[in-house]
Amino acid sequence: MKEEEKFFKLKVWEKAHKITLKIYKITETYPRNELYGLVSQMRRASVSVVANIVEGTKRQTSNDRKHFYVMSDTSLEELKYYIILGNDLKYLSKTVAEELVEDMREIGRMLNGLKKCQ
Repeated sequence: MKEEEKFFKLKVWEKAHKITLKIYKITETYPRNELYGLVSQMRRASVSVVANIVEGTKRQTSNDRKHFYVMSDTSLEELKYYIILGNDLKYLSKTVAEELVEDMREIGRMLNGLKKCQ
């Protein structure tokens, strides 16, 4: 993959991509009966965070870019809830859940910064 893509230069993309990789790894340990439920939802939400950042970087107008960063932020909030739910269902530890949520808060702050720059 060539690093000439504009999104590669964004720290928020890098952090969100790392969260997505973590989500895929963590959900491998979830019960099999959650494969088409919570696992699928968590993976989709995490990918949506990153994909909307990427799509936003290719938009021509600031309003278009801001729209995709907002969509990324809303998917991030959705993912936070799935982490809380996973913790409440004892699918992941409190420590792991807290670390993920804190990382997601940082990503949220970074997205807010991007939105303000548009």
